[in-house]
Amino acid sequence: MENRSCKVGLLQSLPNADTRLRLFKADIYNPDEFEQAIQGCEFVFHVATPLQHIEDSQYKNTAEAAVAGAKSIAVSCINSATVRRVIYTASVVAAAPLKDDETGFKDSMDESCWTPLNLPFSHVAEKEILSHGENKTGGLEVVSLAYGLVGGETLLPYTPESVDLFISQLTDHENRYQALKFLEELLGKVPIIHIDDVCEAHIFCIEKPSINGRFLCASSSISSAKITNY
Repeated sequence: MENRSCKVGLLQSLPNADTRLRLFKADIYNPDEFEQAIQGCEFVFHVATPLQHIEDSQYKNTAEAAVAGAKSIAVSCINSATVRRVIYTASVVAAAPLKDDETGFKDSMDESCWTPLNLPFSHVAEKEILSHGENKTGGLEVVSLAYGLVGGETLLPYTPESVDLFISQLTDHENRYQALKFLEELLGKVPIIHIDDVCEAHIFCIEKPSINGRFLCASSSISSAKITNY
């Protein structure tokens, strides 16, 4: 019960949760389990991604599991006959503006940028789910929101990992600081965004009559040195 409360207690404490919130148990390593939750919906937010590999699973790594999950959820949405749009939460880590020969950066970073596959963070799951929005016969719109490093207040009982990266130089957390530096080296600077803007972007994507494709979401891009000075 304690583990369950840690995961969903915040959701259950929200206003009207007792009548308007319905919870389903599902595992991204078993993506078919999401089908029941999808039935009858108009919009689906796909925010789950595997972070730790399950050794005895059918997948060889988390990237393969993420791709299978994205494909299965998209197919379930199409088969539901009710889902109009899937909003996929992605990361700008998959949008490195590296030149094709990886000798430097392009002049700008936009939705056409994709991180090379040989780097640790793969974008194959994002491309997989976007492909289902390009299939006009399926009648499904797919939006991918690739966010920068997320900061701001939290309702969680712990500090989110993204906020940990922001304050890693204050807390002297070496692993988090190295992750921040890696982000800067990969993208040229660190794209940042406030959690309020993240929420509003998701809401925007269900309020629009029609929307499809990939969007990078960041309020600005700054250096790790500027974060330190701030």
